[in-house]
Amino acid sequence: MKTNRITHILFAGLVTAASAQQPTVLEETVVVGKRDDLLGTAGAASQASASGDELRARPMMRRGEALEAVPGMVVTQHAGGGKANQYFLRGFNLDHGTDFAISIDGMPVNMRTHAHGQGYADMNLLIPELVDAVNYYKGNYTARNGDLSSAGSANFQLLNELPNGFATFELGENNYYRSAAGHTLPLGAGKLTLAGEYNYYDGPWVLREAFNRWNGFARYFQGNAEDHFSITLMGYRGKWQSTDQIPQRAIGDGRLDRFGFVDGSDGGNSERYSLQLHWQQTEGNATTKLNVYGLYYELDLFSNFTYFLDNPARGDQFEQAESRYVLGGELTRTWDGLRAFNKDTSVTLGFQTRTDLIDGIGLHKTERQQRFDTVREDDVTEISAGLFAEATTKWTPWFRTVAGLRADGFLFDVASNTRDNSGDDLAGIVSPKFAAIFGPWKETELYLNFGTGFHSNDARGVNTRRDPLSGDRVPPVDALVRTIGAEVGLRTQIIPKVTATLAGWWLDSDSELVYVGDAGTNEAGAGSRRFGIETTVYWAPTSWLTLDAEFAATHARFRDVGSADRIPDSVPLMFSGGFVVGAQGKEEGWFAGTRVRAFAGRPLIEDNSIKGRPTVTVNANLGYRTARWEAAVECLNLLDRRDNDIEYRYQSRLAGEPLGGFDDTHLHPAEPRMFRARFTYKW
Repeated sequence: MKTNRITHILFAGLVTAASAQQPTVLEETVVVGKRDDLLGTAGAASQASASGDELRARPMMRRGEALEAVPGMVVTQHAGGGKANQYFLRGFNLDHGTDFAISIDGMPVNMRTHAHGQGYADMNLLIPELVDAVNYYKGNYTARNGDLSSAGSANFQLLNELPNGFATFELGENNYYRSAAGHTLPLGAGKLTLAGEYNYYDGPWVLREAFNRWNGFARYFQGNAEDHFSITLMGYRGKWQSTDQIPQRAIGDGRLDRFGFVDGSDGGNSERYSLQLHWQQTEGNATTKLNVYGLYYELDLFSNFTYFLDNPARGDQFEQAESRYVLGGELTRTWDGLRAFNKDTSVTLGFQTRTDLIDGIGLHKTERQQRFDTVREDDVTEISAGLFAEATTKWTPWFRTVAGLRADGFLFDVASNTRDNSGDDLAGIVSPKFAAIFGPWKETELYLNFGTGFHSNDARGVNTRRDPLSGDRVPPVDALVRTIGAEVGLRTQIIPKVTATLAGWWLDSDSELVYVGDAGTNEAGAGSRRFGIETTVYWAPTSWLTLDAEFAATHARFRDVGSADRIPDSVPLMFSGGFVVGAQGKEEGWFAGTRVRAFAGRPLIEDNSIKGRPTVTVNANLGYRTARWEAAVECLNLLDRRDNDIEYRYQSRLAGEPLGGFDDTHLHPAEPRMFRARFTYKW
C-alpha cells in the first residue's frame, strides 16, 4: 500500500498549519478529580474525571491500571507485560478493549481489525507523569462517542506543560527498574515539553519476562485556555517474553510451578509512533476545535494456549502480526448562549474520520517463533466517517435536556490470500441519544439517560466466506452490531465534603458477534442483556485525608439460548476503595495510601457449573515530599494472596497426555507481594 506518501503529506500539513498561529500565554487550570462539583454540568451520574494527581497517588502493578480510575473497571493481564491488558466493565469481558473506547488527547488507542482482537488497546505508551486528567463516560449516551464505546470511554488528557522538571528512578523486586524524566522549556512564542521513560521487568515467572519498554514524548504548545495549538510526537517500543495462562491440572499434580510456563518461546514486540495536531479558537460565543493525527503501529505476537492439542508434533504456537498506518481527526464547533424555544441552548456539531491502512495482517502457525504454515494473511483498508450533533437546553432553573444524534458510515476492503475471503462492504448506522437532568435541589441532581450505539466487527470477518482452517463455507458476520441502553442516576453533595453517585443501568446488544483472532475464524454469538447498579462515594473530611469507595453489581446473560445463558468471564460484583492520608496532591510532607480492589468469582462456561475464584488485591504506599524531591515505597499485593488475574475454561493438551487433551481451567496467577522504591528529583 502506498501509505508513506499520504503520511508525509498529512504531517507536512500539520506543521504548516501550526506555524501560522499567534501566541498568547497559557492560563493555569486545576483539576481536583472525582470529588469535583459537577452539578449543573455533568450529563449522567456515571460521568466524571480523575485528576493526574489522583492517578499518581495510586500504587499500580501495571500501566493499564490507570483505567481503574473508572469506577467498576477491572484491569488484569494474562500474558507478558507488553501485551494489552484484559479489561472488564459492566458485565463485559472487554478482552483487550472491545466496546470500551480509550483515547489520549482525543487520539484513539483502540485498534480495530487487529491481529489479536477487535478493539485491542495497549496502554504501555502512556507516561504517568504526563497525565493531567482522565475523563470518562459509561454507557452509549454521548453523541461524540461512536465505535467501540457501548460500555463507555476514557480520554487521557496530557499536560500542555510540566509544572517543573523531574527525574524519577524506581527499583523493585524481580528486577524491576524504571527511570523517567521530563522538562518544559521556552521555545519562541511557546513552550516545548520533552519527556522519556525506560522500564525493565522480569516478573516472578520461572521464564523471565525480560520486558523492555521505551517511551518518548515531545509537545510544542502555544496559546492560552481559549485559543491555542499544539504539536505532539509520541513513541513507544516494547519487547518481552511471555508466560501465558497455564492449566490448573499441571499445577495440582506438580508438573508446573504456579508461575511456570509451557512454551518458553512465547512473547512479542510492539511499536507505536504518532504525530498529532490540536488547534482551538474562540470567537465570541463559538469555539472551534480541530484534532488531527497520524500514527504507525506494529505488532508481532507469539502465543500458545492449547500447547499440543492440534499439533502433537510441533505444538500449537501461532503468530499474529500486523503493521498499519492510521490517519484521522475530529472537527467540532460549539455555540454557547443560543436561544431555542426562547431557552438557553448550547449546540455542538462535529465530524470524525479515521482510515486504517493495514499491511499484511496475518495468522501463522509457528514452532519456537519459526513459521511453518500460514492460516491467513490479508491487506485491509478500513475507512469510517461520522457526523454528530448535540444540543443542551436549559428549560427551567431545575430542568435541562441533552439531545444528540450521530450517523456513521464504514468501508471495509479486504485483499486476502484466500480469494473467497477478499471483498468489500459498505455499512452505516444512525444512533440517537437523549438525557434529561432534574435539579439541582438541595445539592442533588437526577439523571435519565437513553442511547443507542454500536461496535464494528473485524473487517476480515465481514468479508469471510470460507473458514481459513477447515475450508468450509461460512456466512459473513454483520459489519456493525447495534446496542441500546439506558441509565437512571443520582449525584449528590448534600453532605458537606462528600460526593456520592448512584446509577442503575441496562444495555442490550443485538449480537455478541466477534472475529476470533486466535483461531482466524468467525464466531457468531447470541444477543445479550446486561443490567446493574453502581455507587460511588468520595469523602474529604479534612485537608489531610481523602477516602473513596466504588461498588458495582452486574447481571449479564445471553438472550434466547435456554438455561445455559451465562456470559463467560462477566464479573458480577466488583469493589474498589482506598484512602490517602497526609500530604495531598503536590503538598509537602508525609503521605500514605492504600487501595483495595476485589472482584467476585465469575462464570467460566455458559451453564455456570464452573466459576473462577474471587480476587482481592491490596496495594499500599508510604512516602515524603518536598518542593524539590519525593521518596516513596510501594507494596503491591500487600496480603500476598494466591489469587488469579485471569481464568479461562477450554480444552488443551500437554506433551505426553492423551491426544484428545483435557477440558480444564487455565489461569494466569496474580503476582506475589513485592516492594518497589521510588525517588523523584524536581527542579
